[in-house]
Amino acid sequence: MLTDTLRQAAATISAPEDPWPGFARRERLRRRTRRVRRTALAVVVAAAVGVQTNVVPLPGWAPGIALASPWSALASAPPRGSLTGDTAWVAAFRDRVTGLQDPDGFWAVAGRERIKVLYASDAPGRRVALVLVPLRFGFVTSWELIWYDGPAGAAPSEMTYAGNQDAGDPVVTLSQVDGQRGGYALVIGPPDTTVTISGDPRYAARGVVERRELARSDGGGVGVVLLPPAPLPPGLDARVTRGSSVVYSGAVFGGWGSSADGDPFEPPAGQLASAVVGSRGPAPDPAILTSFVRLALTDSHLPASGTTVRLRWSGSVNGQAAVLLTVQPSGGGVVAYALHGSATSSRTDLRLLLPAAGAELRPIAWRLRAEGGDGRTDRVLVATPTGTARAAMTAGGGSPVPVTLDGSGFGTTAVPPDQQATVTAYAADGSLLGSTPVPPFENNSSRLPGDTPGTRIVP
Repeated sequence: MLTDTLRQAAATISAPEDPWPGFARRERLRRRTRRVRRTALAVVVAAAVGVQTNVVPLPGWAPGIALASPWSALASAPPRGSLTGDTAWVAAFRDRVTGLQDPDGFWAVAGRERIKVLYASDAPGRRVALVLVPLRFGFVTSWELIWYDGPAGAAPSEMTYAGNQDAGDPVVTLSQVDGQRGGYALVIGPPDTTVTISGDPRYAARGVVERRELARSDGGGVGVVLLPPAPLPPGLDARVTRGSSVVYSGAVFGGWGSSADGDPFEPPAGQLASAVVGSRGPAPDPAILTSFVRLALTDSHLPASGTTVRLRWSGSVNGQAAVLLTVQPSGGGVVAYALHGSATSSRTDLRLLLPAAGAELRPIAWRLRAEGGDGRTDRVLVATPTGTARAAMTAGGGSPVPVTLDGSGFGTTAVPPDQQATVTAYAADGSLLGSTPVPPFENNSSRLPGDTPGTRIVP
């Protein structure tokens, strides 16, 4: 009965036309259209690629695409330095200026007549010049500040590339120094500013970085200092002011070359053996520990010789080896580092300068970014000192929240990325062991730990 009913219903339904022939016709038309478009596009792209890679000259009728980088704040200032009045040298030097190579390709000079020499002098003991250069990479154009240097009295042909900065920077810095011959530092700001250069940094026991003033300009916007041979990076800092306002406060960038006596940051086996005594958590791989200690010493500009290294905690973060360690110069403050990764690839999660007094009793917490990226997470890791019975996190003025600790005194909690917090450790009898603010995410690691408020706990 059911079979008959279904047959009767099927007989009333008209079978649709086979869709394949229509689809095949339409697809052949689409493919032919795509082939025509690809052929035309290939001609345009070939020419564009040739221009963009600077193989084919940019046609005169084709305007370049200017980047958003602003015109240099230094461009309106008159040229500075004793050589800028030597028109013959300046003209020949313009011909010496070359483009820049970066991972994307070669940026060619886009019009030598537009190169502006902002500074040229033998004042640092070497001939140094700063130029503002128009550059072109295919259809894209941009301005860049480029340093050149050479021996004192150098001819234009002897000047070589020494560095570059974005044209929008109101202050440019350069230092070149090594462990055998010494060198110089040069800071150029707007002509109505005062430049102060300081160096010889030390981590004071009270938990701040102290430096000695090396040079101060007379208000002309140029600061120069000659540097003696430096067995360690000089850790130079610059401050550029206009009256009571600060135009720039930060590192003096440049190069440093060590002497032939070996790497001052390579930790010896004895130092590493002493570092792990009393540490909490499983012993790390020796190669990984060596790499992490060396990174901490290099970043803090502390030589292995005379520096006390202590491994506070070791374990795992995101499935990778992780440590919290401290480095301390004799009689100085304590710099804490949290790192995770491998012996060849790692990430520094924390750089924090602590006062020497009571540093060993402080719990330390650090925030984590997204693995493999810079995204900020609410995840906060906590490592506590020996003798801790419980720990708590106080965030945003709220009530303390207990932090669950494992057998190594390590725990994880959550704090909103933009919220201030403090971690506290207590002994078994309820007495306070130590309390430490949780530092914010660090946006600029070019300066020493303790140079910025976010990398120290002392105001």
